[in-house]
Amino acid sequence: MVDGMSVVALRADRVLLADGFVPGMNVLIADGIVADVCPDSRRPHDASVRVLEGDLVPGFIDLQVNGGGGVLFNDHPDLEGVRRIAAAHRRFGSTGLLPTVISDDLKIVAEAIRATDAAIEAGVPGVLGRHIEGPFINVAKRGIHVAEKIQTLDERALDVLSSARHGRTLVTLAPEQVPAGAIRELVRRGVIVAAGHTLASYAQLDLARQEGLRGFTHVFNAMSPLGSREPGAVGAAADFDDCWAGAIADGEHVHAAALRWMLKAKGPERLVLVTDAMPPVGTTASAFTLQGSEIQVINGRCIDHSGTLAGSVLDMASAVQRASELMRVDRAVAVRMASSTPASVLGLEHERGHIAAGYRADLVLLSSEGAVREVWVAGATG
Repeated sequence: MVDGMSVVALRADRVLLADGFVPGMNVLIADGIVADVCPDSRRPHDASVRVLEGDLVPGFIDLQVNGGGGVLFNDHPDLEGVRRIAAAHRRFGSTGLLPTVISDDLKIVAEAIRATDAAIEAGVPGVLGRHIEGPFINVAKRGIHVAEKIQTLDERALDVLSSARHGRTLVTLAPEQVPAGAIRELVRRGVIVAAGHTLASYAQLDLARQEGLRGFTHVFNAMSPLGSREPGAVGAAADFDDCWAGAIADGEHVHAAALRWMLKAKGPERLVLVTDAMPPVGTTASAFTLQGSEIQVINGRCIDHSGTLAGSVLDMASAVQRASELMRVDRAVAVRMASSTPASVLGLEHERGHIAAGYRADLVLLSSEGAVREVWVAGATG
């Protein structure tokens, strides 16, 4: 126990621990950290006790958040934009996230990096870094990305991508479009590199893995498919044991059977739930503008005039619930893919993603239906 500190005990119907949900446990919080997890018999007599109805789980960590609260990060690569995006997603249990900028001019990328640095310096809850998705991608797999924004990865771009002072930087690129050695150099500078929007062959991806590639962005979407003689990016994502894969489990981006197959291949410790969220999350809006294109939200799908998917209106609480349904797994497994697994991707597995002594008290209370009832970031609600 922690001497001389005020201790709050959260006692939920069930608490998600390493071995699954356990009833009748108290999560003791002191100074923003989990001090202990214990039964009633070991709860300190002077602790301030809150009895909660529902499941207490680790806070969610979202590696791909384009927007929320009516804000698109590309349009507002500034401190206030980051603050509004983080606040919108915190309501849905995301206690950690990477604001994501899609293919754009290097000036916008640099501003996005500075904005997330400023947010971390200002203590904006939940901001763990940034995700730069493009512009170093394959135009043939650009999806909703604007073709004119796609460019080559040169020395100036390397400097911009590795310019962050705080937090983690995740970069999604097409390995076949970047010079040999570029991935190795990014990794040397502390950048996490994932493949996405790519037509790379299995062999090209294996070379990228040898340089330090460790992830696949929105697996199945905007990448070379699995074939019998050319496994492509989907096959590589399933086969590479030292790589993680992100999945948008909204029932629109990927068929449920494909999600189940990828889960069998990767296991929950390497399959990561992401939202790829757009500005309408946290609002009632049914349309938004993305780099000059009008995007409509129709039956839960974000699409342009040609029907191309443009991110999602998924939040992490819904992603967990949908993943449980689509992948036919219990809540504990789905939560793991939204908490401990992304924490590991970011190298934060010893401080986030679990409810255990010494971990940050980033917590979410879920109802039996999966709705978020309350959120704590470093022990603070709101």
